[in-house]
Amino acid sequence: MEKILEIKNITKRFPGVLALNDVSFDIHRGEVHILIGENGAGKSTLMKILSGVYQPDEGKIILNSEAVSFKNPKEAQEAGVSIIHQEFSLIPYLNAVENIFLGREMKKKNGLLDKKKMKVKAQDLLDMLGVEINLERPVQRLSVAEQQFIEIAKAVAVNDRILILDEPTATLTKREVKILFQLIQNLKNKGVTMIYISHHLEEAFEIGDRLTCLRDGTWINTRPVKELTQDEIIRMMVGRSIDNIYPKRTTKLGDEELLQVRNLKQVDSDFKIDFSVKKGEVLGIAGLVGSGRTELVRALIGADQTDSKEIYISGEKVETKSPEQALKAGIGLIPENRKSQGLVLDMSVKNNISLASLSKVLNSFLFLDKLKEKNSVTRLIDDLNIKTPHMYQEVKNLSGGNQQKVVLAKWLRTDCKVLIFDEPTRGIDVGAKVEIYKLMNELVGSGLSIIMVSSELPEILGMSDRILVMHQGRIAAELMNCDQVTQEKIMFYATGGANNGRVN
Repeated sequence: MEKILEIKNITKRFPGVLALNDVSFDIHRGEVHILIGENGAGKSTLMKILSGVYQPDEGKIILNSEAVSFKNPKEAQEAGVSIIHQEFSLIPYLNAVENIFLGREMKKKNGLLDKKKMKVKAQDLLDMLGVEINLERPVQRLSVAEQQFIEIAKAVAVNDRILILDEPTATLTKREVKILFQLIQNLKNKGVTMIYISHHLEEAFEIGDRLTCLRDGTWINTRPVKELTQDEIIRMMVGRSIDNIYPKRTTKLGDEELLQVRNLKQVDSDFKIDFSVKKGEVLGIAGLVGSGRTELVRALIGADQTDSKEIYISGEKVETKSPEQALKAGIGLIPENRKSQGLVLDMSVKNNISLASLSKVLNSFLFLDKLKEKNSVTRLIDDLNIKTPHMYQEVKNLSGGNQQKVVLAKWLRTDCKVLIFDEPTRGIDVGAKVEIYKLMNELVGSGLSIIMVSSELPEILGMSDRILVMHQGRIAAELMNCDQVTQEKIMFYATGGANNGRVN
């Protein structure tokens, strides 16, 4: 097949990190090229070079048989290369139309904006995607899934020849994923070339033509997807086979209810929610996007207001009117969006880990004991295997999986009794996922309780002792005996199945 893009001997260095080391492979015109690798493998760095965010230290990019060098994303876009980042680049107070045409506004002959023409074009793009979005509403008031489709429409509007999609399905429901995959097929039929980054390996088999694997900044292999198995892909990624992605716990679950939630009624909700979590239990919370999973745990810790709420820890009533109060009561939340809610990106690994527990590293004069803090942080970096050149590295320079470990380390220093994991493995690779799962098992084995909110049904089934399924802001079902529960059963209740309640 004809080569549209050639990556030749690309090397990129950052302070203390060799992000890419002599990477070479090519992309065929009109193919969906899957790019995989663990967090920190160099995928994002390479894509930022292709899209003009970074410039390589060595090597060159050849586009349509000509060597190119993009000084910025605008130059890359003008050459036909555009990227849809995992983190959205939308202006929150602008609506869908204004975001889609930002910097490329259509104008009338008199120089004024042609808002009508832009709205019609935006609607055409969304119709092609097969989604309905209120074009007049500021995007900050839209769901995460709706914002993702606006990002896609924004890129498609440019009519790029090469489209880079970085974890595009991370926040989408199964129905929305099907719509996206149909769009990808339509774009492929029109000759658009796509580089597709995903940690969902099953997606490679559904839409991919060829697959390239990076590991530790080096090229490992490029092969047709149809020649590969999932086990072979995992071995390429991590350099070894992973026998059990969801490691089993050896400790037995006790009968003591560590957390009790009673009469939790969110503002403008018609439902009161009651549930409990046993000591040493992983309680999974499943449901579709918009079912109220994240809203429930935010209300639990006081991040969102409630009309009523009673929280008990080991039988003792506690107040959780704010996240600070919840933390004092022993409840911590590892949020869905680690970058905007869990980390201060410009701060160091050390400062992020210490952020929620500075009182633990004060001396007798109430000054910061820097040596004590350093020793504590070093222990956590080692225990959690956080890959960083040093503890003073800015956390924004770490991979997604290591950023997630920093968030986890921060909460481990607080001595929480209940930890809430909201989408704990979103955007991280299979190797890092297994590490997170093992840490979760160690935590519940030590007597903590975990509430895990996840859109990944295999993850819910593989890690949970008990599952609550949410639908339209209420608990639609409580599923026991998780080793006998199927994904189909969860989806039945998540989509409004009639026989709601406790299911054995």
